Amino acid sequence: MIPRPAEYTPHSGEFVLGTALNLIADPGADRAADLLASYLGDRPRTDVGPAVEFRLNPGAHDHPQGYDLRIDPDHVTLAASGEAGLFNGVQTLRQLLPVTTASAAPQRWPACHIRDAPRLPWRGVMLDVARHFMPIDFLHRFVDEVALHKLNILHLHLTDDQGWRIEIDGLPLLTEVGSTRAESMVGRAGSTVFDGVPHSGYYTRRELTALVEHAAARGVTIVPEIGMPSHTRAAIAAYPALGNHPEVRLPVWTSWGISEDILAVHDEALDFCRHVLSDVLTLFPSRAIHIGGDECRTAQWQKSPDARDRAASLGLPDVSGLLGWFLSQMHTFLTDHGRRAVCWNDGVGVDNLDPGVVATAWLKPEHATEAIARGHQVIMAPHENTYLDYRQTGHPDEPPSADDRVLTLADAYSFDPLPTGLTAVGAAALDDGSGGPGVLGTQAQLWTESAPTTEVVRHLLYPRLCALAEGAWSDERRDPADFARRLQPHLDRLAALGALPAARPAGWEGAQYTQGMPF
Repeated sequence: MIPRPAEYTPHSGEFVLGTALNLIADPGADRAADLLASYLGDRPRTDVGPAVEFRLNPGAHDHPQGYDLRIDPDHVTLAASGEAGLFNGVQTLRQLLPVTTASAAPQRWPACHIRDAPRLPWRGVMLDVARHFMPIDFLHRFVDEVALHKLNILHLHLTDDQGWRIEIDGLPLLTEVGSTRAESMVGRAGSTVFDGVPHSGYYTRRELTALVEHAAARGVTIVPEIGMPSHTRAAIAAYPALGNHPEVRLPVWTSWGISEDILAVHDEALDFCRHVLSDVLTLFPSRAIHIGGDECRTAQWQKSPDARDRAASLGLPDVSGLLGWFLSQMHTFLTDHGRRAVCWNDGVGVDNLDPGVVATAWLKPEHATEAIARGHQVIMAPHENTYLDYRQTGHPDEPPSADDRVLTLADAYSFDPLPTGLTAVGAAALDDGSGGPGVLGTQAQLWTESAPTTEVVRHLLYPRLCALAEGAWSDERRDPADFARRLQPHLDRLAALGALPAARPAGWEGAQYTQGMPF
């Protein structure tokens, strides 16, 4: 199994599933029971014979996401204190089934006792659908793969300089203009080569509502990201008055890298952000809403009399402090609506950031320590360990990354999201923000400048996402040989699910995807 369970005790015998399913569920356990039934091929239900029982019991586990699973030859009991634990137990039952694509093959579970709970409350993966739009049916399938690995957060990066991918009521130009760029840069940022091919796409409200429901039925929360005040060129292309040069009509950006164009700090731009967030809240029930905040180049603010006046009126020493103020304004809006802001933290312009904002430490590990010292809960996402858009090996047919960085499977597996000196916050923090400063969780990132298709995305995801998922769930013990042993059949399962790319790059052999692991 991946991730490795906390406690696993094998017993003799096995539970053999019949042609019908005797499924017993406590009140409140129906969704988890229905999910298991769907994985078992929607067998007809019966009330006789060996049973699979779902129990919701406050005493079943002391962790709200933990579960207790007992498989005997004549009975299976999955117990948890909450629905989240049942969902996690369902994924364990799913992984205990034999890997097969033959529908007539018998399905059975080995007799055992598993008592399990995650190490961190927030266990996520971020997918950038702004640089390259990904079809909605792919996102539905990916949600199920996220759940398989006991990850509970899918962070969707929905807006950026190169595209706006979410329909917003009352702001039609965001999708009419902002969802299409004329062409895309070929190669890394700074390239002078462009492909001449328009790129377009966005998700309708109905599509996103269905995706959120699909994810919730698997215990996965969709966290939307609406980037601000930087990475907003597509929004400014749609509504030039939002920018610092409203007299200039800019196209949606066709380059990679970081645009100098950012939102102005006048009331119209702030109201625009509140309007967008207000509409986002109607689509996404997630308590956490990501508001970007990274790589904010302040040159336009420095040249803007309005921005300088705003900084002076706020008592800020210079315009760099406007970033923390801007994000804090949005956090206040979200908290007033019962939500909580999450932002990227690259250590710049955040000294005055409201400590209630969750800081995603992506640039340097020490930024996490600094943010915790300022009172923040943090998500550990250092790029050198968690960026899956980096090359898996030095093979020449790998998709290019920003600077030819390589993140091997061994690198991903060795990453400890809870390093010495930092402590995790309590599990309740995911829902109510309690627990004070500390590590809320970790997540993988996959930016898509060099991943234009779902096949390339799948190539980049696996098997490294498996390793990062284990680090998010399991304790600090690292046994590469044990992980490698469990990974082989797990990759077979992913292949049977269609989660691996249909074809690897020319000249590749399977072993290259496990570079540095003791196979």
